[in-house]
Amino acid sequence: MADNTPVNGQITDSVAQANVAVLGNSPAVGMGAMYQSLGHSTGLMFENAVGAQQQLAIAGQTATNEGVIQIYTVNTMASAAATSKIADSSTTSDMLSSVTALKATRGL
Repeated sequence: MADNTPVNGQITDSVAQANVAVLGNSPAVGMGAMYQSLGHSTGLMFENAVGAQQQLAIAGQTATNEGVIQIYTVNTMASAAATSKIADSSTTSDMLSSVTALKATRGL
């Protein structure tokens, strides 16, 4: 019990007990706050990991799609390039004149 004062002893005892309760509960409250912060940080970490995995999955699907498109267009692009080169050159007229010359020399 507290020293004798003009205040009632029961009041001083209740205030002292409240102060002791605050001091006794503070480690538990501090640890609770720390665990709550740790749980929140872990949740954010997993949320960011899921977001990164989703973005990588989209990038992987895009790369696969582009690869398949390139595989399917290889022959088409090669044919288009060859046709363009032949059309730009005089190969067809040279071949036609060669065939005509051969026919003339053989008497066909």
